Amino acid sequence: MTAAPVRIARRIRGIIRPNVRVHAPADDIVTDHDVAVAVRDGTVLRANIHRPEGDVPVPVIMCAHPYGKDNLPTRRRRGGYSPPFQLRVFRQPETVRISALTGWEAPDPEFWVAQGFAIVNLDLRGFGTSEGTGELFSDQQGEDEYDVIEWVASQPWCTGRVGLLGVSYLAISQFRAAATRPPHLAAICPWEGLTDCYRDFACPGGVRENGFLVLWSHLTNKGGRVDQDILTEQRARPLIDDWWRSRDPRLERIEVPMLVCGSFSDHLLHTRGSFEAFRRVGSKHKWLWTHRGGKWATFYSDEAKAVQLRFFDHFLRDAGNGWDDEPRVRIAVHEEGPHPAAIRHADDWPPPDVTWTDLHLHPDGTLAGSPPASGGSCAWANVSGDVRFAWCAPRAMDLIGPMTVRLDVSVEGAADATLLAAVRLRRDGREVPLEGSYGFDRDVVTHGWLRVSHRALDAERSLDWLPVQAHTAAQPVAAGEVVGVVIPLLPQATRLRAGDQLVLELRSRWLFRLNPLTGQMPARYTADAAGTTRVHLGDGRVGTLRIPIAP
Repeated sequence: MTAAPVRIARRIRGIIRPNVRVHAPADDIVTDHDVAVAVRDGTVLRANIHRPEGDVPVPVIMCAHPYGKDNLPTRRRRGGYSPPFQLRVFRQPETVRISALTGWEAPDPEFWVAQGFAIVNLDLRGFGTSEGTGELFSDQQGEDEYDVIEWVASQPWCTGRVGLLGVSYLAISQFRAAATRPPHLAAICPWEGLTDCYRDFACPGGVRENGFLVLWSHLTNKGGRVDQDILTEQRARPLIDDWWRSRDPRLERIEVPMLVCGSFSDHLLHTRGSFEAFRRVGSKHKWLWTHRGGKWATFYSDEAKAVQLRFFDHFLRDAGNGWDDEPRVRIAVHEEGPHPAAIRHADDWPPPDVTWTDLHLHPDGTLAGSPPASGGSCAWANVSGDVRFAWCAPRAMDLIGPMTVRLDVSVEGAADATLLAAVRLRRDGREVPLEGSYGFDRDVVTHGWLRVSHRALDAERSLDWLPVQAHTAAQPVAAGEVVGVVIPLLPQATRLRAGDQLVLELRSRWLFRLNPLTGQMPARYTADAAGTTRVHLGDGRVGTLRIPIAP
């Protein structure tokens, strides 16, 4: 069989028999369903609470989300359990093991109760069995969580210390809650969560996301009572305005200890936001734990749970387990497959000791340490074309950090264009595939988006290694005009062997097909249907790929 038929067969087999194992929970867990908690405006929210037997108070780990706390694995007629629909549809590179009490992207109550914690799984306002009308990505959700955290801390089965844990929206909701500074919130562990609704999710680089957001918006609207539809707002608001700003948590207000997970594999959703959380959260006690494995397989892995447990043991139970001596940043360096080639540590992100190195684009399709001797240009048709530039690694090295592409470009036959810069790794004549978003296993090293009309930078937020576009005004390109653009590429940590090729690809359409069996489902981005984009090189023009080489 060829590669494509093999992949199709594996995907079909994975859907029929997903790589997920659900087991019956232990008998010694006390579970209270639909516990009512009235928040400050009188609205009643409801939670499921799982705790150890007995009367000894325990610390609490809480999660809050719009996915329905009662949406659990279902029991089969012939025995066993069916996993959540999402774990069946999305490929799992490694086995996911959970108990039947585990909600979607929520901590597994069986594990945490056995460790002497209680788990509180909360339906956010307007979702599940909670009352009211919800507003996603809102301050209201943070205020509601504040009230529930304080209620939980006052219960006789709680020691008065509460932590937050969960994946995706269950991480996003933590930022909202922590920014309100509840007195009894002791620590948070946002395991992959975006922090900028426009830049991370709806319009990365000003390019409208038209796949996952459509699906997610439909499902959340169907599953709850909401007064605003993010899909409608995305299509009505192509630029950042006060509405978009109100969707973002005030990270600088967060003061509690934080262990944040930053994934190198979830570039289409949570990568940027997780690393921004580590950089911007105001807490003096914060750690970053990275990986490039599957989102859910990693979260429920023994290694990840052990790290989460040490963190919460220290800050919720004062355990003298050496956590304060833990390196601030744990870096999983990858080259192929879900398992890291090496684990490195650093005091900050990006590591302060990386060497930022400019590789210059040449008209002949190469990348080199010096600019081209003479001028030239390369162009592609926006509807389907691309151009590529390759660099051969002279020695083995680790590239750790974000990358940046700087170009002088013009647009022919249109007033705007999408620029997608993607970095691929090639070895021995083949591309090295890496783990990507939504269970996709043939992703590139990193990539970055930009609409040329959105090229203006936010001077206050931009750093030399982290350009940030303002997205507050569109600047169309005039015919014959050459403009400078800078494209931020997402964080990564990749191992190169001597002789490996690093390939920079420039194009205007997304890299992979929207196909559940062979493509990257449900990723989709608005694409250009007309025009040509031209990159101008040499004669003083700028054309560089900046890479971070670790010592």
